[in-house]
Amino acid sequence: MLWTIAVILLVLWVLGLVSSNTMGGFIHILLVVAIVMVLVRIIQGL
Repeated sequence: MLWTIAVILLVLWVLGLVSSNTMGGFIHILLVVAIVMVLVRIIQGL
């Protein structure tokens, strides 16, 4: 579940980069959230 959400957030971030619409910091916030979620999952797995 967590990996799915992280992948979705990363895909949305990439789509935001290639699209002509600029949503400002929101796209980068999505990226940071996705990275934090993955790191938390990796740390909990250790």
